[in-house]
Amino acid sequence: MREVVVVRGAGDLATGVGYRLHRCGFKVLMLEIENPLVIRRTVSYAQSVYDGEIVINGVKGVSVSSRGEIESAWEREEIPVLVDERAGIISELKPKVVVDAILAKKNLGTNIDMADIVVAMGPGFTAGVDVDAVVETKRGHYLGSVILEGTAIPNTGVPGLIGGYDKERVIHSPATGKIEHISKIGDRVEAGQTIAKIGDTDVVVEIAGVLRGLIQEGLEVQTGLKIADVDPRGEVEHCFSISDKARSIAGGVLEAIMYKLYREKK
Repeated sequence: MREVVVVRGAGDLATGVGYRLHRCGFKVLMLEIENPLVIRRTVSYAQSVYDGEIVINGVKGVSVSSRGEIESAWEREEIPVLVDERAGIISELKPKVVVDAILAKKNLGTNIDMADIVVAMGPGFTAGVDVDAVVETKRGHYLGSVILEGTAIPNTGVPGLIGGYDKERVIHSPATGKIEHISKIGDRVEAGQTIAKIGDTDVVVEIAGVLRGLIQEGLEVQTGLKIADVDPRGEVEHCFSISDKARSIAGGVLEAIMYKLYREKK
């Protein structure tokens, strides 16, 4: 029998997890909010909420709205994505595993009693109290490690270093309003280039590289919201495949699940 895993969140890191678990034979259901705020849309199953479906690394994610559509997606070997911010489907499906991949840096309602195995990604959770295991999400030596007691490294507020840049590579909204794209994900950009507009305000990048992430066009964004990111390494193909960070975290989540399954059977 293939076990069911519900993943809360379907952004790029959550997608790496959903993809890995799907490849390993689990039935994966991913949950999202009504208007996902993902940046790396080309590698996020959350994008199916807007577009109906998206194929990432050869595996299709599809937007669903009912239990029947979830089951049909599994039969087609696809990953269903359901808008369910409060995760009400969990009590109906009774999955073996729940993974909190929201990455809110705090607990938005996940608890250890939601399933036999509950895993969370990043800070905001205590392994052994809120969840069974926590997986480290901070770049560096401990990325992807499984924590069975305690917490992940606290959020520093500074993005991880890529190509010698950290905070410079992430773009936050300079104004409140509706975003209009000028550039698209995968475009090469130069420092000082305008990639989007929010009303009459230009959204300008600080460094040269490839535009790796850009929030959904037409969304109402608030000042300070993360809306885009630039990869200074300049590899366009990286925009369209699951990242090294996502794969590392996915490996940690898979390890945590298999460890708990193994321990239960002893």
